[in-house]
Amino acid sequence: MLDLAAKLALAPVLYAQARRLRATALELPEPHGPRSGVEGAGPRLSILVAGDSSAAGVGARTQDEALARPLARRLAALTQRAVHWQLIAQTGLTSEGVLHHLMHGHARPAAVAVVIVGVNDITREVPLAHRLRKRAEIAGWLRAHVGARTILFPGLPEMERFPALRQPLAFYAGQAARRNNRAQARWVRQMQDVHPGLRHVSMDGLTRAELMGEDGFHPAPALYALVAQRLAQTIAAEVTPQQQAARP
Repeated sequence: MLDLAAKLALAPVLYAQARRLRATALELPEPHGPRSGVEGAGPRLSILVAGDSSAAGVGARTQDEALARPLARRLAALTQRAVHWQLIAQTGLTSEGVLHHLMHGHARPAAVAVVIVGVNDITREVPLAHRLRKRAEIAGWLRAHVGARTILFPGLPEMERFPALRQPLAFYAGQAARRNNRAQARWVRQMQDVHPGLRHVSMDGLTRAELMGEDGFHPAPALYALVAQRLAQTIAAEVTPQQQAARP
């Protein structure tokens, strides 16, 4: 609740800093490159990456340095499978925006989905209950229309470490991110009977100022690589037992 207390006590300063950040922030483009492909060889494994600007790879120059393709590459190496990957993402999306973008994004069947969302929910002050409800709808849609059995919702990074954020806005953003992560982890546990393949993946310990992009708000390629490795390890731990169970 520290973020709420800080907001009440420091509201004029926080809103002034937020307005200044919106007015002066460097707007980086989404990286060039294909948004689907195949990495590795072996039995097929399909993965969909969906979400906001971080899912799209803002902060990297090309998709080779972003998140989706490196994730597929690492997952192929860990599982010895041909990973067919697809990216459906757009800068600025909230949880509700990701849901609508998926519904109109021509998503192909995928056994695994990774949904990266939440920062825009915080910056646009979307109520926590509303954003979790929309993430539940995302999970339901992915199971029904994409066939995803494993659905990962990574937690938010430690936003107080974003170089673009000054105090006290950095403190408030960090506390809001932690509140989001606690609620998301709790929601995932509560959803296990309905969505047994739903997972919350902590991103704690990865974010450092020197690993952020030139805008001070998005990851640079080195941080994307760390996130891709953590997600690949989580996915491999999920799909490898499934692969073994399917063998005669």
